[in-house]
Parts: sequence; C-alpha cells; structure tokens
Amino acid sequence: MGVIYHQDINGCIAREPGTTRLSDHAFEDVLKDCSPALNRLREAYENNELPLLHLPNAGGQLSTAVKLADKIRCRAGQVVVLGTGGSSLGGRTLAALAEDPRGGPGAPQIHFFDNIDPHSLDRLLDRLDLRSTVFITISKSGKTTSTIGQFLICLTAVSKLVGEAALTEHFIVITEPGNNPLREYATRLSLRILDHDPDISGRFSVLSLVGQLPAMIVGIDSKAVLAGSQAVLKSTLEARQPRDSEPACGAALAVALAKKHGVTVNVLMPYCDRLESFALWHRQLFAESLGKNGFGITPINALGTVDQHSQLQLYLDGPPDKMFTFITTDTLGLGKRLEFSLADDPTVDGLYGHAIGDLMAAEYQATAQALIDKGRPVRRFHLDSLTEETLGALLMHFMLEVILAADLLGLNAFDQPAVEHGKSLARHYLGKFK
Repeated sequence: MGVIYHQDINGCIAREPGTTRLSDHAFEDVLKDCSPALNRLREAYENNELPLLHLPNAGGQLSTAVKLADKIRCRAGQVVVLGTGGSSLGGRTLAALAEDPRGGPGAPQIHFFDNIDPHSLDRLLDRLDLRSTVFITISKSGKTTSTIGQFLICLTAVSKLVGEAALTEHFIVITEPGNNPLREYATRLSLRILDHDPDISGRFSVLSLVGQLPAMIVGIDSKAVLAGSQAVLKSTLEARQPRDSEPACGAALAVALAKKHGVTVNVLMPYCDRLESFALWHRQLFAESLGKNGFGITPINALGTVDQHSQLQLYLDGPPDKMFTFITTDTLGLGKRLEFSLADDPTVDGLYGHAIGDLMAAEYQATAQALIDKGRPVRRFHLDSLTEETLGALLMHFMLEVILAADLLGLNAFDQPAVEHGKSLARHYLGKFK
C-alpha cells in the first residue's frame, strides 16, 4: 500500500528566532524521547495489552455486524444512534463519508442523537415514523445516565405504537458484558445485545462495531477503513526510529511545543465538510486523553473556510499559544465554474473561469501562509482524496499520536478520573428533583 497521506511539519520548525515554532534541536530532543515510547507501544501490541490496536485485523469479528447492517438497511426507513461522546462521534465521523448519510437509494436515513435537550428529543420523535425506525443504543459502561434516559423515552414512545413484544425489531444495544442497567433493561425486553469490548474506551472505539455498525448501515466499506488504519499502525510498529513514524513525529511536535513555548492549544482545521465530525472526534480524543494532572493540550475544532470568518482574527493576532493542523484534499478544478458575467467584475477580480474548488485551495493556502508569516506553528496533512482508506489512516494516526504524546508526558491516555465526581453529583441533584 502506497502513501495514504502526507504530513508536512516544516511550518512548525523555526528558521529564525522570535517565533513560537520549534528549533530543529528542540524537536530532535523530544523526538529521541519517543524511542522508549515506541518500544512500549510495540510491547503493548505484542502482549495484546491494547485491544484497540488489534481492531484493524479483526475484520472477521465484524461479520455479525455486516449481516446486521444489511438487515437494517433492508427494513428500516430511519436509524437513530443514541449515545454520547465516543459512543456517537466515531460512527458520526465514518458515516459523514457516505455519499448521502441522510439516506440514499437502498439506505435508511441516519440520525446521531447525543444530547438530552427535551425540545430536540421531542422534535426528533415527532418527525420520525417510529414504526420503521431502528434505535441503536450505545454505552460502554451501560450506566451513562443521559443515554439511559434517551433509551427509556424512545422505548416508551415505540412501545405505545407497536407493543412491548415488537420492541425487539426496533432496538439494538451495544454495551460491555456484565451487570449494568442498560444490559439489564435490554435482557428483560429480549432486545438484541452486542458486546462492547470492556478494554476499549469510547473515544478509541471508532474502529470497533461502535463506529462501524452505523457506518455500514449507510454503505461505508468497513474493510477499507480497517485497511487504511492497519497501514499506519504497521508503519509505526515497524519504524526503526521515531522519525520514520508519522504519529511519533506528531506527538513529539505537540509535546515539544507545549513544553518549550507554552503552545497548549491545538487547532484542527480540515478544509472539507465531510471531516467536520472528524474534528469533533479529534477534540474528544485529545481533551480526555491528555487533560490530566494539571496539564492539557486543549483541542479546538474549526472548519475551513467557514472559521476564517469567525476565528482567524484571534489566531493571527491573539496570544501565540496555538498550533494549527490543517487537513486538505485535492480540490483544484473540482465543482462548478464561476462563469456568470458578474464574476468578471473588477470587485471580484480573478474569480471568472475558476472552479469553486480552486477558490477553496487558494483560501487554504492563503490562511496557512498568513499564519506562518505570523510565526505560528502550522502542520499540514494532505490527502489526494478522502476515501474510507484515507479516513481510516487518519483515525489511526491520531489515536497513535495521542497515545505516544501521553507516554511522553507520563499520563495514562485511557482513563478520565476527573469526570467521575461530576457524574456522582448529577445523580445526587437528580434525586433532589423528585
């Protein structure tokens, strides 16, 4: 398999003093520290201590999901995924790649409902044909109160229409084995239950059936996603030195910028609407994995060109505490051409005759260069095209990058101890409302 994406970090390396970019020496120092981290990653892989790293080779385990997805595609008009955080963002990221995630020929329309705003939930249930809707409820722990709340409300609404005995045709639950409230409800009602691997946290579950089942339903090629992710994993595991691993270079870059220059904000800005959900997925991945023990690299999701008109002033003229990661695809010559006579007006000089994709490419180049001219660290990812394979590669890249960055910082990338107190308080306050 050839190069799936290209990562260019030259815009993060200083050629002159007085910027927040890194010197070659500073980058090389942290890159050397990645060697032990890479060795520990290899050991974890070989000892099967990180099951998420074996998901790219677990295509056979998804065979049940493939059959289930085909069944749902044939009989459902609508699919609603109930869940939040990693239980929603992975599937949403993959499904966004579909030609028509809103439901094309032979595919149901899919909705990812991840909040508990009563107004929004009421509106969703009012506009759905519940008799032809399938609900996929996802919670790793089976204890996520917001997801259980969604689940129970939807159960009640559907049960009133079709009766309790028919709920098995409308509800699927994904949760970890063992005793938990969601699994107990599903068992009591004889609903279809799929196991969520207890050793894979939600934000790392995109390559499991948590992300893959919703994606398959809208026609995403799960094997291609896994192939792309496997290619990146393989190259990192086989890297003779950190410089040979793109995720290791990315991890070293982020950690060095944070430690040397106080650059603790990472803006991810794809110039592609289909990667908007990917930026949200990345935000959770980095926030929950690295925000610990008083340290954190704060992820910001943005979208080009939209956020040039809402955030770029801050990025260029605000505090120099941000690293910028752009993701682009080849857009030159793509889309409709600007041929209307007004496009030849002097006030819009240069538009006439160009494809809209040309304008997208020019806007990206201008934004990146303006930031570089201001001394801001800029990293660029380029994809020839956005496919299942290239998206799978990006997903694995950033999962490995955050794992290696956490290792460099002495953090556990896989826990989130601080949020447990908030969950306990939510239960406490809910009890007071009775």
